[in-house]
Amino acid sequence: MVFRSLIRTFAHRMIVCIAEKPSVARDIARIIGATSSHDGYMEGNGYQVTWTFGHLCTLKEPHDYTPMWRAWSLTSLPMIPERFGIKLIDDQGIKKQFGIIEGLMQKAERIVNCGDAGQEGELIQRWVMQKAGAKCPVSRLWISSMTDEAIREGFQNLKDQADYQPLYLAGLSRASGAWLLGMNATRLYMLRYGQNRQVLSIGRVQTPTLALIVNRQKEIDNFKPEPYWVLATVYRDTTFTATKGKFTSKEEGEEAFKTIEGKPFTVTKVEKKEGKEQPPQLYDLTSLQVDCNRKFGFSAEMTLNLIQALYEKKYTTYPRVDTQYLSDDIYPKCPQTMNGLYQTKFGGVAPYAELIKPIGGKPLKKTKRVFDSSKVTDHHAIIPTGVIPQGLSDAEQKVFDLVARRFIGVFLPDCKFSTTTVLGEVDGIEFKVTGKEILDPGWRVVRDTSPNTAEGEEQVTSPSEGKGEAAEERTLPTFVKGESGEHKPTLTEKMTTPPPYYNEASLLRAMETAGKFVEDETLRAAMKENGIGRPSSRASIIETLFKRHYIRRERKRLVATPTGIELIDLIHEDLLKSCELTGIWEKKLRDIEHQKYDAQQFINELKQQVTDIVRDVMSDPTNRRITAMPLEEEKKKKGKK
Repeated sequence: MVFRSLIRTFAHRMIVCIAEKPSVARDIARIIGATSSHDGYMEGNGYQVTWTFGHLCTLKEPHDYTPMWRAWSLTSLPMIPERFGIKLIDDQGIKKQFGIIEGLMQKAERIVNCGDAGQEGELIQRWVMQKAGAKCPVSRLWISSMTDEAIREGFQNLKDQADYQPLYLAGLSRASGAWLLGMNATRLYMLRYGQNRQVLSIGRVQTPTLALIVNRQKEIDNFKPEPYWVLATVYRDTTFTATKGKFTSKEEGEEAFKTIEGKPFTVTKVEKKEGKEQPPQLYDLTSLQVDCNRKFGFSAEMTLNLIQALYEKKYTTYPRVDTQYLSDDIYPKCPQTMNGLYQTKFGGVAPYAELIKPIGGKPLKKTKRVFDSSKVTDHHAIIPTGVIPQGLSDAEQKVFDLVARRFIGVFLPDCKFSTTTVLGEVDGIEFKVTGKEILDPGWRVVRDTSPNTAEGEEQVTSPSEGKGEAAEERTLPTFVKGESGEHKPTLTEKMTTPPPYYNEASLLRAMETAGKFVEDETLRAAMKENGIGRPSSRASIIETLFKRHYIRRERKRLVATPTGIELIDLIHEDLLKSCELTGIWEKKLRDIEHQKYDAQQFINELKQQVTDIVRDVMSDPTNRRITAMPLEEEKKKKGKK
């Protein structure tokens, strides 16, 4: 067995493995031979395998540090603990399981941290080990999928827990920073402005996110539509539009219309260019959430839960990632993954077999756009594992299908197309039409062509799927330079339109780039470092805004409630609501993880910022107050929509 060498090393010693949930612990126990069941753990082959239920510990509450902080009082602010402490979550099931874990860890010769391989997973298990007073050496299981092969490989290549100290420090800094800002700002604003009747929840990520929605809504509410006129003409059943663009006055448009009326249309230029379109990049969590919201209307949280379930069922790799690349060592495993997809069937139909056939039996292409170890830190992009899925729910199948098609697509040829641009002219006024013809679909054969976007709402597409393709993917008639003939001009009045409301897809993109909605894939990737929140936490932040009744859904739109709007209006301190500033904090947290920034410096800066905010609010001479409607009235209003 692959673990005999490990067992020999620790002969007559007990190795305690701790996973993040019982289902994961069962998989690990089966692979390493711990097959005997006990209350709260499995045992066998020199191992004891136990589990948490996600977080068992949390940071202490204010009153745990001093009784003075139990009562909400302005005089007790800012609350800044000398050092942060942790405590068990007050739940009988958690206390019982922790007692079992503590007993195992006290007797262990070695612990293997099998928590989820990410910042949160590291924090969960480190806190449990600290609380249990574990003194023995600790190893780290670090895997990107839950397949049997990945677990075996992971145990053969266990890491030293010390290698992940920067990851833990980043997680601890994030949690401590959220406590400092959230606890102090929430009490400060409720006591100073909430008139002790309206809970004003303020958070390091949730408040800037709410500000995005509120500011966009104000843009829409304050938008004044203005008319403009578009001059076009139909020649040989093809609509050409004036290249001058919009006319801002009707008179100007009518004058141009009269100039061309009754005069011949002449083709002045016919240009045909061939081009290539690369496949979209592999999915990270945010791009998957964007597509699932756009195509199926799934919320960010629902998509995260579905892709997490697919990961735990071994069908896809670790989901809480922010990279769209694979490391080079994954390349040799890709044919095996492709073979699993080839054999996959849903309802007796093999949906991927025909897509894979053209690239079967030959080496898969390898490009820097897919394989680049320098763009991968802890985990790679989300891909299928090659394990053939069984018994998926309809929603799980939809998410798996997106991941599978995206994976197949990156190995298919570029899409080849030709773009034809025809220019024409009538009495000095130039017109233009563009048509696009697909010559060879290449990777586009994997594409789902029905995005299912609600009418009038913002559609977020991958830039590599082409801009404006829905309108312009057509073949034009054959035009010849110099040809001339009759045409039928039109002058159409249109109105300028406000920016669209955020939906979850566009909000996720805005959070990813600290408020700047960026279409271009490369530019967006460069701005990710200054995004707000982590990919894995953005869904829960959006859900928190719903639970606090700061936002609500109207179809796919995210609309701020009066309470949400008033809260943002109430906050004058930029530090609390600025996406850019929060994005800078996120960059510092990422730098802590990569050992480019000091964790203590981050906390010290935040302590100073919280102190400054308390001082500024306490000395505020204005009579700002929150006057939002009571919750019941808000619910009634929602019911009438």
